[in-house]
Order: sequence, then C-alpha cells, then structure tokens
Amino acid sequence: MLYSEVKNSNDFQDGALLLIDKPLKWSSFDVVKKVKSILRYKIGLKKIKVGHGGTLDPLATGLMIIGIGKATKQLNTLQNEDKEYIADIFLGATTPSYDLETEINNNFETNHITKELIKEKLNEFIGEYDQVPPLFSAKRINGKRAYELARSGSEIELKSVKITFHEIEILDFNMPNVIIRVKCSKGTYIRSLANDIGKEINSGAYLAGLKRISSGNFNIKDALEIESFEESLDNLINEK
Repeated sequence: MLYSEVKNSNDFQDGALLLIDKPLKWSSFDVVKKVKSILRYKIGLKKIKVGHGGTLDPLATGLMIIGIGKATKQLNTLQNEDKEYIADIFLGATTPSYDLETEINNNFETNHITKELIKEKLNEFIGEYDQVPPLFSAKRINGKRAYELARSGSEIELKSVKITFHEIEILDFNMPNVIIRVKCSKGTYIRSLANDIGKEINSGAYLAGLKRISSGNFNIKDALEIESFEESLDNLINEK
C-alpha cells in the first residue's frame, strides 16, 4: 500500500511505500536512515525494515521510493522501472566528476553553440545507447567503489553499459545553461549524458543540477518532504 493509505503502525509492518522528495546534499542512505529513525521514535517501531528503490546522488534532489516493512520486497522490481529527470547542464566547461562535486578542470569555446545545435545532438541520443559511467560513481572495480579509486588518483577505466533514452527535450536554453527533461531506463547516469553532450557539441558540459520527477508510475507531485512526513506521523498518532 501507499503511505497515504496507512491507518496505524501495524500497516507499516505489513508494508508501505513512501514517496520522499530528497533534499539537496542528502545521500540516499541519509534518507533511509532518517525515515527509519522517525518511525522508531515517533511510533515505537524499534525493528522495521526500510530501503529505497533507486539511488540519487547527494547533489541531486527529487523522487525517492522508500519501502517500509514487507514493501521492501518490491524495491528490486521498482528499481527496474524507467526514470524521468529535469537536468540543468552548464555548457563550456568540464569537471572530473561530471558535476559540481569537483572543480572545473577545463574550459571550452561556446560561441558556436545554439539551441538548434543542442536539439539536433540531443535527438541523436534517443534509443539504445552505450554509456560509460562516471569515474566518480558507486560502480565497483575489484571490490572497491570507483569514486574511492578516482579520489585517490588511481587510473581506472569503466566499461560501457547499454541503457536507453526514451525522450529528451529542451525546457529552457539560456547560455551557458540548458535545462532538459530526460526519460530513460534504469542505470542511466545523467552526469555522463551531460559530459557526452559537451563532446557532441565540440565543447564541454557538466551537470549543474538534477531533479528526479518520476520513477515508473510514481511522480514527484505525490512525494513528501522529510519534515512533512514527520508531521503527518504526528497527525496519525493524534488520531488514535
């Protein structure tokens, strides 16, 4: 059941899906930990399973599907659903992490960039695509996370992964930024898309901001902020 249908604490053990709007700079683990903490201290659920249905980077915001109780069994299936994002891409520069986690390492010419050029190149991404994950990612290489190796200065190479871009459209173009909506398959790195866009337009690009707006049939418009979730639990307790 969805969290909006929960009537009492027993419903959480039976299984509930909670939609959370992840705050900026929180890790996905931070969200899971906070939800578990709230459930423990607000309604006394000392032992309760909590997990998520798809990681978001700390510098991304938006929809996270949180499984509570027996609903955690659904999370593997939910992770396989298509995702939709709003991405703010900065044109004319690159960073090693493909986003704002690291400093700019190169600047590029941008006088030739037009909205028409961006649109033309975005259309070329539609369909199945061999995408190389960012070096600063959670991919494992010989048992270690890629970002750990990248931060230590180790030379690493990640293999490409087949993903699918279903839809990509420009929402706003105002140099040096372009805002796009992306609908894609699971496992897609929008940071890598930003970097690849920069290459395709003979310049550079990195991800300046990212918000996940949907995952499968779930939408950000139905998600709660952490504070709102905590307040709603207070209401649930008071209604007993």
